[in-house]
Amino acid sequence: MLIRVLSTHPALAFRMATPLSHSPLLKSPSYLFLRHHSFAPPSLSCFSSFRSFSSPLSCPFSSLSSDRSSKKWMQPIAALLEIGGVKIARDDVVKESDPANNVPDTIFSKLGTELHRRDNHPIGILKNAIYDYFDTNISAKFVKFDDLCPIVSVKENFDDVLVPADHISRSYNDTYYVDAQTVLRCHTSAHQAELLRKGHTQFLVTGDVYRRDSIDSTHYPVFHQMEGVRVFSPDDWAGSGMDATSFAAMDLKKSLEGLAKHLFGTVDMRWVDTYFPFTNPSFELEIYFQFSEGKLGIKFKPFSKYPPCYKDMSFWISDSFTENNLCEVVRGIAGDLVEEVQLIDNFTNKKGMTSHCYRIAYRSMERSLTDEEINQLQWRVREAAQSKLNVVLR
Repeated sequence: MLIRVLSTHPALAFRMATPLSHSPLLKSPSYLFLRHHSFAPPSLSCFSSFRSFSSPLSCPFSSLSSDRSSKKWMQPIAALLEIGGVKIARDDVVKESDPANNVPDTIFSKLGTELHRRDNHPIGILKNAIYDYFDTNISAKFVKFDDLCPIVSVKENFDDVLVPADHISRSYNDTYYVDAQTVLRCHTSAHQAELLRKGHTQFLVTGDVYRRDSIDSTHYPVFHQMEGVRVFSPDDWAGSGMDATSFAAMDLKKSLEGLAKHLFGTVDMRWVDTYFPFTNPSFELEIYFQFSEGKLGIKFKPFSKYPPCYKDMSFWISDSFTENNLCEVVRGIAGDLVEEVQLIDNFTNKKGMTSHCYRIAYRSMERSLTDEEINQLQWRVREAAQSKLNVVLR
């Protein structure tokens, strides 16, 4: 189930993406809870999926030697992380010498944060509320996974969930690659195939996921997903008068409608037929919710009371330029001080050269920023953009 805010108006709508799909792993129809990328089978048993957490799976780095004495550290970002029982060093993830690697230190520093495992964090609170619903309202027992290693193979992240070979999500512009065959997971569905192969038929998977993206108030390169999978046998739908796909869709919709009521109370909701390239058929559940006091908070207000500092930067772009690459350069230097990178002007001259002008908003959640310190950051951003992105500053 994927919940999306559809409006910034106080009367907000949420969307829950609930696609069905076909997978070579199982020979039957299936459905997905809590996600818009998943897969299901074409004929024997039936499964449903949504996201959750619990025991560790294998990680591409699980066999790495703990002897790192010969490795040289570029920056003391973190000496060693341990995620899901797997020890991971910076040099295992940030590899300046590997041309396929595009993971910066700013992203490596987020590994191991695991906000979804903190019971007093809003994400942890929501996770536990969903757990409570499945524990008390769904007869089938779901195994919960929330500490799976976020470093997965390209096969697990893309191939196993039927992402086409030419799909844009596979590009270095959209995904963090550790090396040519290893990525930071883009979705928790990267664990579905392995869990199914291990014999799990009803499970929840939750975790932090990573995607190269824009910098603004609605995007961040690290976010969280939860999904669930349930496998049905022919006996489950034999007396229903429905085929396997229809039975799975019915059960999926019933379960998600119940979850929406559990989380939001009695709300208006509607199912929408939609399309996802990896699932067939696909549905979305939209609910309409008035935020008010005592109901999941009130209308959003900016968190920082401190003013932003704006700096503009113009340059001639090359054919290889992408906005996501620019955002990675800015984020790599300014970290979370950068609030937004916005294209405010562009034009092409008579020689066919294209110019972009970006406005960068810097803001701290803790203090007022000085013009002097932001000028220093902006200078470093300009130099890095010119050297790394093959642009010509104006």
